[in-house]
Amino acid sequence: MSQEHIIGIEFLCFVALVIMIRLAELWVAKRNEKWLKGQGAIEFGKKHYPYIVALHTLFILAIIIEFVFQPAHQFYPVFFLIFVLLVLGKVWVIASLGRYWNTKILRVPSSAFVKKGPYKYFKHPNYFIVVCELAVIPMVFGLYWTAIVFTLLNGVMLSIRIREEERVWKE
Repeated sequence: MSQEHIIGIEFLCFVALVIMIRLAELWVAKRNEKWLKGQGAIEFGKKHYPYIVALHTLFILAIIIEFVFQPAHQFYPVFFLIFVLLVLGKVWVIASLGRYWNTKILRVPSSAFVKKGPYKYFKHPNYFIVVCELAVIPMVFGLYWTAIVFTLLNGVMLSIRIREEERVWKE
């Protein structure tokens, strides 16, 4: 088997892993959403949420497209290691928020802001991890354009998202 075929198989496995992780996150979010709404949670940011979903869907497609059209491929283990650390960070975030973790902005009236786990040290650790993921995931295979474009697009999206979340928590 040629080096190019091996890299292709590694890429397919990696993309499948990223997709499985994202689907697991969505499953947890959906389960938590059901519980939160049962607690009387109100959803905010409904207008921008479809754009977040589109951004993350297009991100996966862009990774695949750039890989297919990139003339040379290389696997960068250091970026893969950083990716693994980011996944562990995301697990810490989700575990710290428990049933309150979600991809949507859901607020149970009179609930307090969680201040444990990484939330003791950062105001928005989940968003920090997502920013890093969108830069690091493509770089595992040297997909510079996807890393640059989606990091910038995500920056715009997060400026809207964080402003909305801050507004909700001030109320």
